[in-house]
Amino acid sequence: MDVKLSGKKILITGGAGFIGSNLCESLLDLNNEVVCLDNFTTGKRENLTSFLKNPNFTLMEGDIRNLQDCMLATKEVDYVLHQAALGSVPRSIIDPITSNDVNVGGFLNMLVASRDNKVKRFIYAASSSTYGDSESLPKVEEVIGKPLSPYAITKYVNELYADVFSKNYGLETIGLRYFNVFGKKQDPNGAYAAVIPKFVSQLMKLESPVINGDGNYSRDFTYIDNVIQANLLSITADQKGINTVYNVAFGERNTLNDLMGYLKEYLSAFNPEIQKVTVLNGANRIGDIPHSHASIAKAKKALHYDPQYSLQQGLKQAIQWYWEHLK
Repeated sequence: MDVKLSGKKILITGGAGFIGSNLCESLLDLNNEVVCLDNFTTGKRENLTSFLKNPNFTLMEGDIRNLQDCMLATKEVDYVLHQAALGSVPRSIIDPITSNDVNVGGFLNMLVASRDNKVKRFIYAASSSTYGDSESLPKVEEVIGKPLSPYAITKYVNELYADVFSKNYGLETIGLRYFNVFGKKQDPNGAYAAVIPKFVSQLMKLESPVINGDGNYSRDFTYIDNVIQANLLSITADQKGINTVYNVAFGERNTLNDLMGYLKEYLSAFNPEIQKVTVLNGANRIGDIPHSHASIAKAKKALHYDPQYSLQQGLKQAIQWYWEHLK
């Protein structure tokens, strides 16, 4: 990926999280000044360890629900990559109020702070959950259904607020609808762990993973390096590419059964016993959509997005990292 981007001051909210910390690393490698804002509710300090002595890195411990923290963090910043949010459909179903406070109230605070501090562009993590009950495949940005969870509602409201701020205040915005992102630094632990690191961790321990449903639900799994590319391209996009939303995915779908087959195959290279682990099936999860498959034509045309990692290619990279860090 050849992106000309250096010498900028960039704020990454949620910078201690999985996606945020990978963005921090990439932007520092490109010789940018990076400010990380995180309250460490879900982010991890160890994700930032390698940056702390870098003179171009600033860690600001704060909360996007506090407008003053947002104002301080956006001061003299060129670009904002807003990754901070409370993820997880199940979490939002259990506690919709906190999800709304963080994902909607915090998002609005960040928009206001970016407007008032004259940030050049506000790029934010949107979500494939916005497609809701729409059954059309592949998912095209302009065709969405009704949200199926409080989390999905919050992410759609983000898009509406961003559009209003673009039209009323002239703030440049780009929303990136992430599809099932995975990769290094993704947490395998906790009640709301993402499926890939959770399955990897269980298989490494020779424990039986549980697939929700019969395993025929499908997803457009997206490796972290593809997501980093989309964010960097959004920073450098010309005026024709702003004030809209894009799907960020690889552009193909695999079932959960496909995923499990790849995981067992690649992990068994490290320990052949993994191939013998029994996979269990549980109930379908409330709020889950059956199938997710993105059209990435819009991002390819407007951003020149060109994802390099398929599910299989990304898994090989991610599994190597997990084997080294989870043992």
